Amino acid sequence: MASKNILIIGMGNVLMQDEGVGVRAVEELENRYIIPGEVTVIDGGTTGMGLYEPIRNCDQLIVADAINTGDAYGTLVRIANDDVPAFFQTKLSNHQLGLSDLLALLTLKAEVPRHVAIIGMVPHSLENKLGLTTEAEAGLDAMVKKLVNELADLGVVLEQRTDPLIGHWRREAEREAQGLCA
Repeated sequence: MASKNILIIGMGNVLMQDEGVGVRAVEELENRYIIPGEVTVIDGGTTGMGLYEPIRNCDQLIVADAINTGDAYGTLVRIANDDVPAFFQTKLSNHQLGLSDLLALLTLKAEVPRHVAIIGMVPHSLENKLGLTTEAEAGLDAMVKKLVNELADLGVVLEQRTDPLIGHWRREAEREAQGLCA
């Protein structure tokens, strides 16, 4: 049986509106679904090389991130396995250099995960503001569904929570929208 040592990383800067969509997507995944023990979920923020150890110790890697493909705002994109190196030939994410360097190093050391997938959304706004734009918020459910489907393709079927949680970043964005943050 294939190993199910799966790592899901949400990348992005939640202080720059839609740049934080990857972090928000994995937060929503955890809030809506019971995550089994063979799946680890990490808020990777804007770090790159700091993720070396977690990535080198996983068999399957899924990254959620905002990516600038030139497609319409809110477009969802899946890039996987052999297509990932081509993805890094053009800069599609504000912190992509760290992740591409990290995957290159892992490839040189023969420690790259067997499966790598990037689930991305084209950001609408990168303003210095908590919370997603209306456009990104509208696509968040579909992005979470893509993460659920990616896990299902790896043999992990998630169970929905009967009482979904409200995550930290969603709560903080709502507080800011209400003028409760200084």
